[in-house]
Amino acid sequence: MARVLLVLPTGSYRAADYVAAAESLGVELAIASEEDPPLGMGDRFVRIDCSRPEQAAEALVDLATTTPVDAIVPADDSGVVVAALAAERLGLPHNPPHAAAATRNKAMMRRLLERGEVPQPTFRVVTSNDDPASVAEEVGYPAVVKPLSLQGSRGVMRVDDPAEARAAVERVRRILVEAGANPNEPVLIEEYMPGAEVAVEAMLWGGELEILAVFDKPDPLEGPYFEETLYVTPSRLHPEVLDEVFDVTRRAVNAIGLREGPIHAELRIGNGIVRVVEVAARTIGGLCSRSLRFGLLGTPLEALVLRHGLGMRKPGLRREPTASGVMMLPIPGEGTLLGVEGVEDARAVPGVTEVDVTVPIGGRLRPLPEGDRYVGFVFARGGSPDDVEATLRHAASLIRFRVG
Repeated sequence: MARVLLVLPTGSYRAADYVAAAESLGVELAIASEEDPPLGMGDRFVRIDCSRPEQAAEALVDLATTTPVDAIVPADDSGVVVAALAAERLGLPHNPPHAAAATRNKAMMRRLLERGEVPQPTFRVVTSNDDPASVAEEVGYPAVVKPLSLQGSRGVMRVDDPAEARAAVERVRRILVEAGANPNEPVLIEEYMPGAEVAVEAMLWGGELEILAVFDKPDPLEGPYFEETLYVTPSRLHPEVLDEVFDVTRRAVNAIGLREGPIHAELRIGNGIVRVVEVAARTIGGLCSRSLRFGLLGTPLEALVLRHGLGMRKPGLRREPTASGVMMLPIPGEGTLLGVEGVEDARAVPGVTEVDVTVPIGGRLRPLPEGDRYVGFVFARGGSPDDVEATLRHAASLIRFRVG
């Protein structure tokens, strides 16, 4: 039986979906995690610290000497460098570690894209000795302030003047402390790009990029914070614009140096130009992958990732013809989640396939930019992207959270 080593960071949503995908493929999983091992893992588990990638990679290599593995798959961002280092040492398919590291550091990524002449926002890096307002003036207002190492829009803020720029950088540093990161690390300030935003899901096979899906993000992401809500596929962009999205994504992946595995890219289209917001060496985050199914049997995205790791490419596998999408339910406010109402009403809406509230009663809620989790997800399918969008908006409007 083939065996895949899954790198599963703390707080990942993805464990259950990968376990189900492995079972459907007849694949055995070994787990590398920062948390306690699942029951029955035995010698197929190793505890790691993803913030120390070299040591974590050595632990994966040690496990593989006693429990051989055929592939190493990172479930989320914080595991991509660990997986790349370990797979390189074991001779398994992998991204170059420097390329994986660039997807975890926004300044490194921006510099590689700049070197590759890939369209992107103008950017500058602020050190602890710099005046953020002076640096932001070089970019121009409005601007966007970002931590280099955090993901999921955490710490990302739009600023419109010098006072906001200084306050935002200080706020980012406080968020870094909460996240256990270095508060004195550089901070990115980049040009705010107006326009529509899309997300691209793709798979790299030895440097060949296969586009799997493109999601529209119908809700405007204009700031001051950038909380994502709706993802709907297939995209409603004009085919010529979609071709440009594909081309820019390929150029970005090549410039960064990525060669293997899943890609999640975000791009903005404004003033006739497609520019890169971000490229990640992973699939779409949270539970959002549940909105994607492939082939006649409805294969989930996690199964495609496992198949890639094992070299089991299936040419011609396409996303299902039905439109689909997900609503990431926004955090309603800061406090404790006291109750949830309307979930069954939302599930009863025609076209809704699943509603999953992921924060337990009694759990803490924090909105962006400090927060790092959504309160839940609503999934739908329909005859067209417009139908799916309308279904998701209606279903989400029925769900009410009590916060105290």
